[in-house]
Amino acid sequence: MSDVTSTILKFKDDNMEFKTRVKNESDMDAWELSEAYNDYIGFIVAMNKSVYAIPLNKTLTLSNAISQLLNVLNTIDDWITEVEPLKESCRFGNKAFSTFYNLLKTRLPEVLSKELSSVDQQDVIELTTYIVDSFGNPTRIDYGTGHEMSFCMFLCGLYKVDILKQSDSKATVNVLFSRYLEIVRRCQLRYQMEPAGSHGAWSLDDYQFVPFIWGSAQLIENPDLNPNLFVDEKCVQQFKSKYMFLGCIDFIMQVKKGLFHEHSNQLWNISGVQSWNKINEGLIKMYKKEVLGKFPIIQHVPFGNLFKFQQCIKQKPFATPPAMKTSTMSLLEKLKKTNQS
Repeated sequence: MSDVTSTILKFKDDNMEFKTRVKNESDMDAWELSEAYNDYIGFIVAMNKSVYAIPLNKTLTLSNAISQLLNVLNTIDDWITEVEPLKESCRFGNKAFSTFYNLLKTRLPEVLSKELSSVDQQDVIELTTYIVDSFGNPTRIDYGTGHEMSFCMFLCGLYKVDILKQSDSKATVNVLFSRYLEIVRRCQLRYQMEPAGSHGAWSLDDYQFVPFIWGSAQLIENPDLNPNLFVDEKCVQQFKSKYMFLGCIDFIMQVKKGLFHEHSNQLWNISGVQSWNKINEGLIKMYKKEVLGKFPIIQHVPFGNLFKFQQCIKQKPFATPPAMKTSTMSLLEKLKKTNQS
């Protein structure tokens, strides 16, 4: 956990502190019944729905907020360029990542506060924590789905504080999240980052999960690209820039050696599913079980004002894939109302 995360922030409500809440396995039930869980999975589903059949290369009109946030990500990428990897042999990741992380932790709060000048300072601190923590662990020099989740919480929080609007949903996935993926992949390669908590061939991927969900949504009802084709290298090279899912497969093929069905057995099995719609629904269920349902990941998540750990008294509208029938606008409106309550 970063120094930013470990800072205890007292809110107007004295009972609300920005800190981790899941201390042991028995706390996982409270997490799954919390407003935070409900809001987070609702965000994942809302973004998923927004990019149904929308490829990465589809021209989008970017709002000022999206453009400014994209500039923030580009600035972070420039900071990576500043920090050269150490030339000495590093068995468990290149320690230069810790230098980059400290630079990120020092510089980003000021940069972000300018872009979020209209947002309550308490919420800015939380948002900054989530994005700082989304690039990896500076001590272990590793990266995994918990860090990816932190970035998604940052994006979700931007909707909660009304920086991003419903009209930004497609660009949130295809522009902001896509750019974030490029940057963390650069970090993973440049600083030889270790996978955090990978299950090897039986995991979906060593580093990511969400781009497979949103990437499969982009391919729903695609008449030319059946699921069995995504393991074909020629197909991957042809479509990797157009579809996020294929971009993920391309990165795996770059970093792993050997036969695909041996190093990525889970994905190989998924290629046998009949439709992208079934893959998409299955991945959401898998994400809830393998990421949101895992104590080693959730124990590091801080909760506070934006993501409240208190029990959700409303019926969970996002608990199962059928909720995707709900419109993207209504899903995002619920996020905003939850934050205002």
